[in-house]
Amino acid sequence: MGLDLTLPLAELRRRHPRGDLPTATLPALGQAGVALVFATLFASPHHPQHNPDGGYRTPDEAHALAWRQLELYRRWADEGRVRLVTSRAGLEAHLRAWEDDGVPGLLILMEGADPIRTPSELGFWVDAGVRIVGPAWGGTRYAGGSWGETGGLTAAGRELVAAMSSEPRVALDASHLSERSFWEAVEVYQGPLLASHSNARRFVSGERHLTDAMIREIGRRDGVVGAVLYNAFLVEGWRRGDPRPGFEVLVRHMAHVASLIGWERVGIGSDFDGGFGTLETPAPLDGPADLRRLQDHLPAGAFAGVIGGNWLRWLRSWLP
Repeated sequence: MGLDLTLPLAELRRRHPRGDLPTATLPALGQAGVALVFATLFASPHHPQHNPDGGYRTPDEAHALAWRQLELYRRWADEGRVRLVTSRAGLEAHLRAWEDDGVPGLLILMEGADPIRTPSELGFWVDAGVRIVGPAWGGTRYAGGSWGETGGLTAAGRELVAAMSSEPRVALDASHLSERSFWEAVEVYQGPLLASHSNARRFVSGERHLTDAMIREIGRRDGVVGAVLYNAFLVEGWRRGDPRPGFEVLVRHMAHVASLIGWERVGIGSDFDGGFGTLETPAPLDGPADLRRLQDHLPAGAFAGVIGGNWLRWLRSWLP
């Protein structure tokens, strides 16, 4: 989105035409006590409807866009603003240091796999620090996604997922996969599985959301489902400009996922960098620190896991 995320949240909002739109910055994460985030590499594709004036048109362009984002994360790390986490030992070292300095850690997630120009290039990105790959956003060269092309895996997609299954340093993100792509992927893929930011299709229709069967499969693989905080993904038919619902709509999705696979597999996906502002999130969210208000809305004993413990358990179970 071209925002300077090193600024305090209030200052960035002051500069933005829509003052509520930036929902998280590095200082806001630090002030909220956020220890770790999944930091995305996201290259937006050219699309006549969704992105008519920009976006990548070729794999080389997608590769360059994602690499530029990774270089930004590396620069932040060099400046001491973040720490990049790529291993289990690195995670534990970061958490110890974070207790003293509050510097957030970033674990790199590629959202939409088109920057991987060919499946053989997976190792290049893993060597560069990518630890989670979601093959789709909309439809990509690899998989049907949550809008546009909603078919299954392509031949290249099957090759990519097979390569991921053989690469112990990377996990498969089911978020944005079409239902057909999801089931074709889990037939091939045997490694760690998650849905980094997805809600339940039980309450909101469409390919962007997980069916009960998909949720159960993620649970069977001991994965975690992170809830998205966008109101249109929480309430069927919600539109920008409608009144903000309360936390109850978010908890309804979380509780449904928990009823299928347990509270130990429920997390926060947020999608705070997803282009929606606080007016599109449940009240009273105004930034990352307000996520702690969930404690008053969750069952006894669930909050510590949901706020981060479940993600840490999952990461410790497979990170090399």
